[in-house]
Amino acid sequence: MGRKNITISDDAYQMLKALKKSGESFTNVIERVTRRSAVLELAGILSKTEATGVEKRVKYIRKQSSQRILKTLEGLK
Repeated sequence: MGRKNITISDDAYQMLKALKKSGESFTNVIERVTRRSAVLELAGILSKTEATGVEKRVKYIRKQSSQRILKTLEGLK
């Protein structure tokens, strides 16, 4: 594996450092935050209460959207 030296600002360094987990190198941090995320990586990020709240909100928004679509379609008749 090759190595490259890069220059970053103090602010960028502090941001990377804040993202760094125990035992993780800066290379690991950069690889982790720049790769495309899989949906499964989000598992467990919310508490059950938070997940239930999000689920209820999504259902409400979908219902509202469906009602607007039906109302628009009725107006086209």
